[in-house]
Amino acid sequence: MPLHLLALVVVAQQPTHPTPDSLPKPVPAESSVVTPHAVTIDGQVIRYSARAGTLLVRNDSAAAIGSFFYVAYTRDGADLRKRPVTFVFNGGPGSSSVWLHLGSFAPVKVETNAPSFTPPPPYTVNDNPHSLIDRTDLVFIDAMGTGFSRIVGKGQPKDFFGVDPDIKAFGDFIVRYITVNNRWNSPKYLLGESYGTTRAAGLANALQGRGVAMNGLVLVSSWLNAFVDFGSPPNSLEITYQLYLPTMAASAWYHNKLPAPRPASLPAFLEQVKEFALGEYQQALSKGSRLSDAERTSVVAKLHAYTGLSED
Repeated sequence: MPLHLLALVVVAQQPTHPTPDSLPKPVPAESSVVTPHAVTIDGQVIRYSARAGTLLVRNDSAAAIGSFFYVAYTRDGADLRKRPVTFVFNGGPGSSSVWLHLGSFAPVKVETNAPSFTPPPPYTVNDNPHSLIDRTDLVFIDAMGTGFSRIVGKGQPKDFFGVDPDIKAFGDFIVRYITVNNRWNSPKYLLGESYGTTRAAGLANALQGRGVAMNGLVLVSSWLNAFVDFGSPPNSLEITYQLYLPTMAASAWYHNKLPAPRPASLPAFLEQVKEFALGEYQQALSKGSRLSDAERTSVVAKLHAYTGLSED
Protein backbone atom coordinates (compact mmCIF):
# COMPACT_ATOMS: atom_id res chain seq x y z
CA MET A 1 0.00 0.00 0.00
CA PRO A 2 1.39 3.42 -0.86
CA LEU A 3 2.65 5.32 2.17
CA HIS A 4 0.27 8.25 1.72
CA LEU A 5 -2.75 5.93 1.63
CA LEU A 6 -1.52 4.18 4.76
CA ALA A 7 -1.33 7.54 6.50
CA LEU A 8 -4.93 8.30 5.51
CA VAL A 9 -6.09 4.97 6.93
CA VAL A 10 -4.28 5.61 10.21
CA VAL A 11 -5.78 9.09 10.50
CA ALA A 12 -9.26 7.78 9.73
CA GLN A 13 -8.95 5.21 12.50
CA GLN A 14 -7.95 7.75 15.14
CA PRO A 15 -10.67 8.14 17.79
CA THR A 16 -12.39 11.52 17.95
CA HIS A 17 -12.11 13.37 21.24
CA PRO A 18 -14.83 15.66 22.59
CA THR A 19 -14.04 19.33 22.77
CA PRO A 20 -13.79 20.90 26.24
CA ASP A 21 -17.12 22.69 25.75
CA SER A 22 -18.94 19.43 25.03
CA LEU A 23 -17.66 17.62 28.12
CA PRO A 24 -20.02 17.55 31.13
CA LYS A 25 -18.88 19.98 33.80
CA PRO A 26 -19.05 19.40 37.56
CA VAL A 27 -22.37 20.32 39.16
CA PRO A 28 -21.76 22.07 42.48
CA ALA A 29 -24.41 21.94 45.18
CA GLU A 30 -26.49 25.02 45.81
CA SER A 31 -24.94 26.95 48.68
CA SER A 32 -25.05 30.29 50.45
CA VAL A 33 -23.42 32.23 53.26
CA VAL A 34 -25.35 34.73 55.40
CA THR A 35 -23.94 37.59 57.48
CA PRO A 36 -25.79 40.22 59.60
CA HIS A 37 -25.37 43.96 58.99
CA ALA A 38 -26.92 47.36 59.63
CA VAL A 39 -27.03 50.63 57.72
CA THR A 40 -28.45 54.05 58.58
CA ILE A 41 -30.77 55.59 55.98
CA ASP A 42 -32.56 58.90 56.61
CA GLY A 43 -31.68 58.61 60.30
CA GLN A 44 -33.20 55.13 60.62
CA VAL A 45 -31.09 52.09 61.44
CA ILE A 46 -31.94 49.29 58.99
CA ARG A 47 -30.84 45.82 60.08
CA TYR A 48 -30.47 43.37 57.24
CA SER A 49 -28.93 40.06 56.23
CA ALA A 50 -26.56 39.70 53.28
CA ARG A 51 -26.65 36.34 51.54
CA ALA A 52 -24.11 35.39 48.87
CA GLY A 53 -24.96 32.14 47.16
CA THR A 54 -25.66 30.05 44.10
CA LEU A 55 -28.83 28.49 42.71
CA LEU A 56 -29.06 25.90 39.96
CA VAL A 57 -31.21 26.18 36.84
CA ARG A 58 -32.23 23.07 34.92
CA ASN A 59 -33.22 21.98 31.43
CA ASP A 60 -36.48 20.30 30.43
CA SER A 61 -35.06 16.96 31.60
CA ALA A 62 -34.47 18.40 35.11
CA ALA A 63 -30.69 18.19 34.64
CA ALA A 64 -28.68 21.07 36.10
CA ILE A 65 -27.14 23.20 33.35
CA GLY A 66 -26.23 26.44 35.11
CA SER A 67 -25.21 27.79 38.51
CA PHE A 68 -26.33 31.39 39.02
CA PHE A 69 -24.44 33.50 41.57
CA TYR A 70 -26.37 36.14 43.47
CA VAL A 71 -26.09 38.46 46.45
CA ALA A 72 -29.35 39.16 48.30
CA TYR A 73 -29.95 41.83 50.93
CA THR A 74 -33.01 41.14 53.08
CA ARG A 75 -34.35 43.40 55.81
CA ASP A 76 -34.54 41.61 59.14
CA GLY A 77 -37.91 41.12 60.84
CA ALA A 78 -40.00 42.09 57.80
CA ASP A 79 -43.24 40.35 56.84
CA LEU A 80 -42.27 38.53 53.63
CA ARG A 81 -45.89 38.51 52.48
CA LYS A 82 -45.80 42.30 52.19
CA ARG A 83 -42.10 43.08 51.83
CA PRO A 84 -41.13 43.84 48.21
CA VAL A 85 -38.22 42.03 46.58
CA THR A 86 -36.39 43.54 43.60
CA PHE A 87 -34.26 41.50 41.19
CA VAL A 88 -31.39 43.64 39.90
CA PHE A 89 -29.07 43.13 36.95
CA ASN A 90 -26.80 45.12 34.66
CA GLY A 91 -26.74 44.65 30.90
CA GLY A 92 -24.06 44.36 28.28
CA PRO A 93 -25.04 41.75 27.42
CA GLY A 94 -22.07 40.26 29.20
CA SER A 95 -21.90 42.30 32.39
CA SER A 96 -22.19 41.07 35.94
CA SER A 97 -24.34 43.04 38.39
CA VAL A 98 -21.33 44.58 40.15
CA TRP A 99 -22.06 48.08 38.87
CA LEU A 100 -25.61 48.36 40.21
CA HIS A 101 -24.55 46.30 43.21
CA LEU A 102 -21.47 48.08 44.57
CA GLY A 103 -21.92 51.31 42.65
CA SER A 104 -25.58 52.18 43.16
CA PHE A 105 -28.27 50.44 45.19
CA ALA A 106 -26.80 47.95 47.69
CA PRO A 107 -26.46 48.86 51.39
CA VAL A 108 -22.71 49.16 50.76
CA LYS A 109 -20.87 50.82 47.89
CA VAL A 110 -17.36 51.41 46.66
CA GLU A 111 -16.24 54.96 47.38
CA THR A 112 -15.27 56.89 44.26
CA ASN A 113 -14.61 60.49 43.36
CA ALA A 114 -17.35 60.47 40.71
CA PRO A 115 -17.91 62.49 38.66
CA SER A 116 -14.20 63.31 39.00
CA PHE A 117 -11.44 60.89 38.01
CA THR A 118 -11.03 58.02 40.48
CA PRO A 119 -7.40 57.65 41.65
CA PRO A 120 -5.50 54.35 41.88
CA PRO A 121 -6.10 51.90 44.79
CA PRO A 122 -6.49 51.25 47.62
CA TYR A 123 -10.29 51.58 47.53
CA THR A 124 -12.81 51.39 50.35
CA VAL A 125 -16.33 49.99 50.71
CA ASN A 126 -18.62 52.00 52.98
CA ASP A 127 -22.28 52.07 53.98
CA ASN A 128 -24.55 53.47 51.29
CA PRO A 129 -27.07 55.97 52.72
CA HIS A 130 -28.86 56.00 49.35
CA SER A 131 -29.51 52.26 49.22
CA LEU A 132 -32.99 50.94 48.43
CA ILE A 133 -32.87 48.43 51.31
CA ASP A 134 -35.23 50.61 53.36
CA ARG A 135 -37.89 50.12 50.67
CA THR A 136 -37.27 46.68 49.20
CA ASP A 137 -35.18 43.56 49.54
CA LEU A 138 -32.56 43.37 46.78
CA VAL A 139 -31.29 40.39 44.79
CA PHE A 140 -28.32 41.16 42.53
CA ILE A 141 -27.93 38.51 39.81
CA ASP A 142 -24.82 37.80 37.75
CA ALA A 143 -25.72 36.83 34.18
CA MET A 144 -24.46 33.41 33.12
CA GLY A 145 -20.76 33.52 32.27
CA THR A 146 -20.21 36.71 34.28
CA GLY A 147 -19.13 37.16 37.89
CA PHE A 148 -19.35 33.75 39.55
CA SER A 149 -22.20 32.37 37.41
CA ARG A 150 -21.07 29.29 35.49
CA ILE A 151 -22.41 26.74 33.01
CA VAL A 152 -22.46 23.32 34.70
CA GLY A 153 -23.32 19.71 33.89
CA LYS A 154 -24.32 19.24 30.26
CA GLY A 155 -25.17 22.90 29.85
CA GLN A 156 -24.00 24.58 26.65
CA PRO A 157 -23.42 28.23 25.70
CA LYS A 158 -26.52 28.05 23.46
CA ASP A 159 -28.60 27.44 26.59
CA PHE A 160 -27.79 30.94 27.84
CA PHE A 161 -26.21 33.20 25.23
CA GLY A 162 -28.99 34.69 23.12
CA VAL A 163 -31.94 37.00 23.70
CA ASP A 164 -34.49 34.27 24.38
CA PRO A 165 -32.16 31.82 26.21
CA ASP A 166 -30.98 34.67 28.44
CA ILE A 167 -34.55 35.61 29.34
CA LYS A 168 -35.48 31.99 30.03
CA ALA A 169 -32.41 31.46 32.24
CA PHE A 170 -33.13 34.57 34.32
CA GLY A 171 -36.75 33.46 34.62
CA ASP A 172 -35.62 30.03 35.81
CA PHE A 173 -33.41 31.67 38.43
CA ILE A 174 -36.16 33.96 39.71
CA VAL A 175 -38.66 31.10 39.96
CA ARG A 176 -36.05 29.07 41.83
CA TYR A 177 -35.24 31.97 44.17
CA ILE A 178 -38.82 32.77 45.14
CA THR A 179 -39.46 29.06 45.67
CA VAL A 180 -36.43 28.43 47.89
CA ASN A 181 -36.97 31.64 49.86
CA ASN A 182 -40.78 31.55 50.08
CA ARG A 183 -41.27 34.83 48.19
CA TRP A 184 -44.07 33.84 45.84
CA ASN A 185 -46.52 36.17 47.57
CA SER A 186 -44.10 39.10 47.94
CA PRO A 187 -44.50 42.14 45.69
CA LYS A 188 -41.87 41.59 42.99
CA TYR A 189 -39.95 44.06 40.83
CA LEU A 190 -37.31 43.92 38.11
CA LEU A 191 -34.56 46.55 37.91
CA GLY A 192 -32.39 46.44 34.80
CA GLU A 193 -29.76 48.75 33.35
CA SER A 194 -28.86 49.30 29.68
CA TYR A 195 -29.33 45.93 27.95
CA GLY A 196 -30.81 44.86 31.28
CA THR A 197 -33.84 46.98 30.40
CA THR A 198 -34.32 44.91 27.24
CA ARG A 199 -33.98 41.79 29.37
CA ALA A 200 -36.42 43.13 31.98
CA ALA A 201 -39.10 43.86 29.38
CA GLY A 202 -38.89 40.35 27.93
CA LEU A 203 -38.49 38.78 31.34
CA ALA A 204 -41.65 40.38 32.72
CA ASN A 205 -43.64 38.92 29.84
CA ALA A 206 -42.01 35.49 30.14
CA LEU A 207 -42.61 35.32 33.90
CA GLN A 208 -46.22 36.38 33.44
CA GLY A 209 -46.66 33.29 31.27
CA ARG A 210 -45.25 31.17 34.09
CA GLY A 211 -47.64 32.50 36.72
CA VAL A 212 -45.18 34.98 38.23
CA ALA A 213 -46.65 38.48 37.99
CA MET A 214 -44.37 41.48 38.40
CA ASN A 215 -45.57 44.47 40.38
CA GLY A 216 -43.33 46.83 38.45
CA LEU A 217 -40.23 47.41 36.34
CA VAL A 218 -37.44 49.92 36.92
CA LEU A 219 -35.55 50.74 33.72
CA VAL A 220 -32.17 52.46 34.20
CA SER A 221 -30.50 53.91 31.07
CA SER A 222 -33.17 52.31 28.90
CA TRP A 223 -32.15 50.48 25.73
CA LEU A 224 -35.42 49.32 24.25
CA ASN A 225 -35.04 50.46 20.66
CA ALA A 226 -31.66 49.97 18.98
CA PHE A 227 -32.83 51.92 15.93
CA VAL A 228 -33.43 55.02 18.03
CA ASP A 229 -30.32 54.65 20.19
CA PHE A 230 -27.82 53.99 17.42
CA GLY A 231 -29.55 55.64 14.50
CA SER A 232 -29.72 54.02 11.10
CA PRO A 233 -28.71 55.38 7.70
CA PRO A 234 -29.93 57.46 6.04
CA ASN A 235 -31.36 59.00 9.23
CA SER A 236 -28.17 58.55 11.28
CA LEU A 237 -28.41 60.14 14.73
CA GLU A 238 -30.77 62.98 13.83
CA ILE A 239 -33.84 60.85 14.45
CA THR A 240 -32.46 59.92 17.87
CA TYR A 241 -32.38 63.57 18.93
CA GLN A 242 -35.87 64.14 17.55
CA LEU A 243 -37.53 61.16 19.20
CA TYR A 244 -35.86 61.65 22.58
CA LEU A 245 -36.80 65.31 22.86
CA PRO A 246 -40.40 64.73 24.10
CA THR A 247 -39.09 62.39 26.82
CA MET A 248 -36.53 64.98 27.90
CA ALA A 249 -39.24 67.62 27.95
CA ALA A 250 -41.57 65.45 30.03
CA SER A 251 -38.77 64.76 32.53
CA ALA A 252 -37.96 68.46 32.82
CA TRP A 253 -41.66 69.26 33.29
CA TYR A 254 -42.04 66.61 36.00
CA HIS A 255 -38.96 67.77 37.94
CA ASN A 256 -39.93 71.44 37.57
CA LYS A 257 -36.79 72.32 35.61
CA LEU A 258 -38.51 74.29 32.86
CA PRO A 259 -38.23 78.09 32.76
CA ALA A 260 -41.20 79.87 34.26
CA PRO A 261 -44.07 79.79 33.73
CA ARG A 262 -44.33 75.99 33.80
CA PRO A 263 -46.97 74.70 31.33
CA ALA A 264 -50.13 73.70 33.18
CA SER A 265 -50.99 70.72 30.96
CA LEU A 266 -48.33 68.07 30.27
CA PRO A 267 -50.19 66.47 27.30
CA ALA A 268 -50.67 69.84 25.60
CA PHE A 269 -47.04 70.75 26.27
CA LEU A 270 -45.79 67.47 24.77
CA GLU A 271 -47.87 67.95 21.62
CA GLN A 272 -46.13 71.29 21.16
CA VAL A 273 -42.72 69.65 21.68
CA LYS A 274 -43.50 66.85 19.21
CA GLU A 275 -44.56 69.36 16.55
CA PHE A 276 -41.27 71.20 17.04
CA ALA A 277 -39.20 67.98 17.01
CA LEU A 278 -40.69 66.76 13.72
CA GLY A 279 -40.69 70.19 12.11
CA GLU A 280 -38.33 73.05 12.87
CA TYR A 281 -35.91 70.88 14.90
CA GLN A 282 -35.72 68.24 12.16
CA GLN A 283 -34.94 70.91 9.55
CA ALA A 284 -32.27 72.44 11.79
CA LEU A 285 -30.55 69.09 12.32
CA SER A 286 -30.60 68.44 8.58
CA LYS A 287 -29.08 71.83 7.77
CA GLY A 288 -26.29 71.50 10.31
CA SER A 289 -23.57 74.09 9.62
CA ARG A 290 -25.79 75.76 6.99
CA LEU A 291 -28.08 77.16 9.70
CA SER A 292 -28.29 80.94 9.73
CA ASP A 293 -27.63 82.79 12.99
CA ALA A 294 -31.31 83.65 13.26
CA GLU A 295 -32.37 80.03 12.77
CA ARG A 296 -29.83 78.81 15.32
CA THR A 297 -30.99 81.37 17.88
CA SER A 298 -34.63 80.35 17.40
CA VAL A 299 -33.92 76.62 17.78
CA VAL A 300 -31.71 77.11 20.85
CA ALA A 301 -34.36 79.27 22.52
CA LYS A 302 -37.02 76.61 21.99
CA LEU A 303 -34.75 73.81 23.23
CA HIS A 304 -34.19 75.89 26.36
CA ALA A 305 -37.95 76.35 26.78
CA TYR A 306 -38.66 72.65 26.30
CA THR A 307 -35.81 71.14 28.36
CA GLY A 308 -34.59 73.79 30.78
CA LEU A 309 -31.05 73.43 29.42
CA SER A 310 -28.98 76.61 29.30
CA GLU A 311 -28.98 78.53 26.03
CA ASP A 312 -25.20 78.77 26.36
